Formats: sequence, structure tokens, C-alpha cells
Amino acid sequence: MRLTVLGCAGSFPSAYAPCSAYLIEVAGFRLMLDFGTGALSTLQRVVGLYSIDAILLSHLHADHIFDACSYVVARRYAPGGSKRRLPVYAPLSAPERLAAAYGGASHEGALDDVYTFHTLRPGMFSIGPFAVTVDRVNHPVETFGVRIECQGHSIAYSADTAPCDTLLRLAHGVDLFLCEASYPDGVVNPPGLHLTGREAGEYATKAGVGQLLLTHLVPAWCDEEQTLEAASAAFAGQIIVVRPEDSFIL
Repeated sequence: MRLTVLGCAGSFPSAYAPCSAYLIEVAGFRLMLDFGTGALSTLQRVVGLYSIDAILLSHLHADHIFDACSYVVARRYAPGGSKRRLPVYAPLSAPERLAAAYGGASHEGALDDVYTFHTLRPGMFSIGPFAVTVDRVNHPVETFGVRIECQGHSIAYSADTAPCDTLLRLAHGVDLFLCEASYPDGVVNPPGLHLTGREAGEYATKAGVGQLLLTHLVPAWCDEEQTLEAASAAFAGQIIVVRPEDSFIL
């Protein structure tokens, strides 16, 4: 199983990174985990424009979904004819949200020719070869943390979340824990939105993960080295602040 980072910037693209988007791949099947602003560019560099088999959107904030709108053009108007409909696993209002962002009330807004939507609910299900478990985490809109298992290996993704017990269940014993660390430590941050580096490290320790991958940092607002230092003080294992095109193989 391979995890490839397409985008990792929090809230808006940074000077060097698109917003959240990750590829999980095994045996030629590629699952896109979130599809944030700018990630379509990295997708084309790394694996190709039409190389994904399914999409899972953790929540419907703009920085996690907007390139799923741009991708409509690539699939609907492809030379030689439109591409097959792509399954999208997402919160309940995803069809309306993406349609409004793409085409509003015009006829172009209907996306049923491009995507087949499946509503996320807490629990376990399959996407291709992957066993996927999702559960709600602590964020202002309906947001799902994700656990993906295949061939004896496992990856957990926090999505966007403030502290919550769900993270411990989803991340328990995983090989890789892809965890957001948006806020700086040592200051008063808005409640109920995001984690700090220290909090990400604490959850990694409590869940007994193999490796902690920090993502969704907001470089314009926080210092990466301080975030890494805070996480390292709370987790003794290997920690990496991810970059676009980083790849991790299990």
C-alpha cells in the first residue's frame, strides 16, 4: 500500500503546496482522499489526469473539495468523449455543494454524468480493495476521520478536527497516522476547529501508531519547526511534516 501526498496546505494553498489531497494505492487501484485546491496539478505530475478510481471527501470545506469541481471539466469534456462516472464517497450534501460551486443553477451544475455519489455514515465499508472505516470528528461541519486497511497494513487520516476520542479509535495501532496540525502551541486558539502539533503527537502516542505524518499546516500563520518540535515532545516515534509528492510505502 502506497500513500502519496498531492497537497497538504491547510485552509488555503501555500506558496509551495496545494490544499489537502492524498492518494492511497494498492494493486493499481487509486483512491483519492480529499481533493483540495490546486491538487489537480500535482495529480497530473504524479500519476496522470485519469488515473484515479474513486474519491473520498472527508468534509465539504472549500480547501478539501474545490478541485473536484475543476475535475468535472477534465472528465466531462475529455477529447474523444466523456470519461466513466467516478464514485465519490462524501457527506450527505456533497452533490448540491459541488454542483453549486461548479455551475450554480445552470444546467452545467448537475454532476450526475461525472460522479456517482455515496453518502458517508459512521461505520465500515469497502472501496475497491480497501476496508474503510469512517467516523465523525470534531469540526464545525460534518467531517469524517478515516481508517484504511489493506493487506495487513493500515493508514488513518484525521481530516480536520479539534480534539476528540474518535481519533484514538481510528488511529489505534496504524502504521501511518496522517494527522492535521493547523494551530501553533502556546497560544489561545479558536476552539472546536483544529489540532496543534503537541495534540497530534499526544494522539499518536495514545493510539500507538507506527509513524506520525503531520499535514494541514498553515505556513502563513504558524512556524513549521515549532510545530514539529511540539509534536516530537509528545511522540517518541518518527514524525514527518509532509510535502507535495512525498510517498510512503507499507
